[in-house]
Amino acid sequence: MAAEVMLDPTRLVIAAIIGLVILLVLIIKFKVQAMVSILVGAICIGLIAGMPATTIITAVNDGIGNTLKGIALLVGLGSMFGAILEISGGAQTLAVTMVKKFGDEKAAWALGITGMVIAMPVFFDAGLIILIPLAFSLAKRTKRSTLFYAIPLLAGLAVGHAFIPPTPGPVLVATMLGVDLGWVILLGIFCGAAAMIVAGPIFGKYCGNKYMVPVPDRIGAQEDIDESKLPKFGTIVAIIFIPLILIIIKSIAGVVPALSGIQPVFNFLGEPFVALLIATIVAMFLLGVKHGYSMEELEKIMTKSLEPTGLILLVTACGGVLRYMLQYSGLGDVIGNAVASMNMPIVLLAFIVAVLVRISVGSATVAMTMAAGIVAALPGISELSPMYLACTVCAVAGGATVCSHFNDSGFWLVKSLVGLDEKTTLKTWTIMETLVGLTGFLVALVISFFV
Repeated sequence: MAAEVMLDPTRLVIAAIIGLVILLVLIIKFKVQAMVSILVGAICIGLIAGMPATTIITAVNDGIGNTLKGIALLVGLGSMFGAILEISGGAQTLAVTMVKKFGDEKAAWALGITGMVIAMPVFFDAGLIILIPLAFSLAKRTKRSTLFYAIPLLAGLAVGHAFIPPTPGPVLVATMLGVDLGWVILLGIFCGAAAMIVAGPIFGKYCGNKYMVPVPDRIGAQEDIDESKLPKFGTIVAIIFIPLILIIIKSIAGVVPALSGIQPVFNFLGEPFVALLIATIVAMFLLGVKHGYSMEELEKIMTKSLEPTGLILLVTACGGVLRYMLQYSGLGDVIGNAVASMNMPIVLLAFIVAVLVRISVGSATVAMTMAAGIVAALPGISELSPMYLACTVCAVAGGATVCSHFNDSGFWLVKSLVGLDEKTTLKTWTIMETLVGLTGFLVALVISFFV
């Protein structure tokens, strides 16, 4: 690790501003790929600040290596786990069973909870494509606006995707801040549940009553889901919760004296990559082999699921470069002193940075990456309590979720799948995303005052 260099604070701030402007202009104006833009912006910060070339190179290497070693396995295993859940019909099982238990009148709550659970192992877009037919089916049966069911589903998916590991976003932020995933899962579920309720069933009811959006024509003749071919509900729930429970037990065992005897066992089993590996292997056999897939077919499915992870990992790694560039230049100390003088909570700072990047760039991943990089470079971060750091992770997640608009691919995906025009999408989806992010952040902020 390189020692931090002593540079002029004014020059450091100017360098940071210019570097971040270059980064944003490359992405927004010239449509340069996010990974390249972040890397160029980070290097520009180092050069303009006057960092020695060797320190810049060290920051790049340390940023990529130290970041990837914490998340590469988790992103890969999570993608394979999610792919098996997807092809087995596990997502449909959860949704159909929950809707039956809640009934048509409270189906919006069932869809919100289902979306929240499914988005943890399955990417947002895949979860939406899998589950949106059920929302359409309910709307067709009850003759209500599709938004009555689609908004709660979208809210649940957004919450699971942003707040709760093992989805890549919070894993990335937790890794960069050095906080145990167990605490992030516990707090993420708490913040996420509040966000899902406000932005899902409550806001969904308002949207459903205000905007009558019919079921798309292409769905009218769609056949109902064949439930006889779906895996059992209990099996799906058990498999999804394997990694969550193991990781949480590991965190709790570390602070509860009565559990000290089993701590070594759960230190191993609750290590995130071990927990996810166990869940993936169980899913391979219970959801794959037992449902007629050969090992050769599973191998192809799992390999294909890794294709989108390359981009996620590289963008994330470049976010690590930004973090180490800020730290090694000494800019982290400058920002930290400024925050201290303003008496601004780190949780609030993290949220604001993520919001600004999210609105400018549109990408939640880039917003999380940049916010985590800046916060992780602040002095004294490692000395904060695990719960406060978990609150910071949720604040970043909240900021990276708000205000999805024209520069976010999710905006256009929802518009096309649900059959909305741009104006209605802004009034429903964009507000829903903002409610998710703002509610999750406010819950985290309140909790941070007590930890």
